[in-house]
Amino acid sequence: MTSDSPYSDLDRPPLREPALNKAVGRPGGLWRRIEVVAETASTNGDVADAARAGAQEGYVRVAEVQSAGRGRLGRTWSAPPRSGLFLSVLLRPSDVPAARWGWLPLLVGTAARTAVDAVSGVPVKLKWPNDLIVVDDTPSAEATAGGSDPAADAYGAARKLGGILVERVDTAQGPAAVVGLGLNVSLRREELPAPHATSLVLEGAKAADRDPLLRAVLRELERWYTDWSVTGGDPMASGLLSAYAASCATIGRRVRVELPGGDPVVGEAVGLDGDGRLLVRTAAGERAFGAGDVVHLR
Repeated sequence: MTSDSPYSDLDRPPLREPALNKAVGRPGGLWRRIEVVAETASTNGDVADAARAGAQEGYVRVAEVQSAGRGRLGRTWSAPPRSGLFLSVLLRPSDVPAARWGWLPLLVGTAARTAVDAVSGVPVKLKWPNDLIVVDDTPSAEATAGGSDPAADAYGAARKLGGILVERVDTAQGPAAVVGLGLNVSLRREELPAPHATSLVLEGAKAADRDPLLRAVLRELERWYTDWSVTGGDPMASGLLSAYAASCATIGRRVRVELPGGDPVVGEAVGLDGDGRLLVRTAAGERAFGAGDVVHLR
C-alpha cells in the first residue's frame, strides 16, 4: 500500500466521502452509497464482489489510487495518487433487454463528456466504444510527414483523456453491470502513461477540482441512465443515440477495426445500430461491430 500522505501534494487534495454523499445522494435517487478508499487493486473488482454479495444498485466505489486498474482487453491502467477520477458503479438494468446493454459504455461516455465539458471547459469527444479523447482539427506532424503508420490518426493529436470498462456480473439477484471510469485530471506531462495520453490540466482546463467533477459525472450518469432505463434501453426514445452520435469522433471517419484473432477491417464508420454496435461500410458491404479496437485513418 502507498505511504503517500493525502496532503503531500496540495494540488491534489483528497476526496471527501461525507460531502460527496450529501451532495449527490438523495431520497429516491440512484446513488445509495458513495465510498472513497485510499487505495485498492481495482474498483471494478471491488464492485463486482459487492454485487455478488447482494449490494443494491447505486453503490459507488472511488479509489484515490489503484494498484491493478484494468481497461478493455486486459490492459492495465495506472496513475499517481489523486491525479484522476478512478471509480466504479453498480447498475442493475433489469428492465432493459440484454441486447441493449451494449449501450452502457456509450451512455457513460455521453454522461462523462457532458459533465467534464461543463466543469472544465475542455471540449471532449468520444471514440467508439469506450474512450474519452481530445482532438485537434489538423493532422499531427508525424502523420503529415508519413510516420510509422501514415494512415492512422486522422486527427493528428488525438489524445486519450479517459476510458470506460463495463463488465457483466451474474449474481443471485440477477445480472448486474459494473461500470468503471478512469479520467486523467491533473497528470503532468512527465507522468503520462503513454505518448497519446493527456489530462484536463494539460488541456488547459478552467477548473480541475476532482470533487465538482465527480459530482457532475454522477449527476449526469444518473440522468442518462434513468432516461435510458425507463424507455427499456431504447436509444432513440431516450435521446442517447443522437447525443452520442453528435459527440463521437469515430462516426464519419475512415477506420480500421482490429479484431482479436481476426483480420482487421477497413471502411467508413457510418453510424450505430439499435444495439450500439458500430456500423462500418466496407468494399464488401456494411458490417456491424460490437467490439474491437478502432483506429481512425486519414
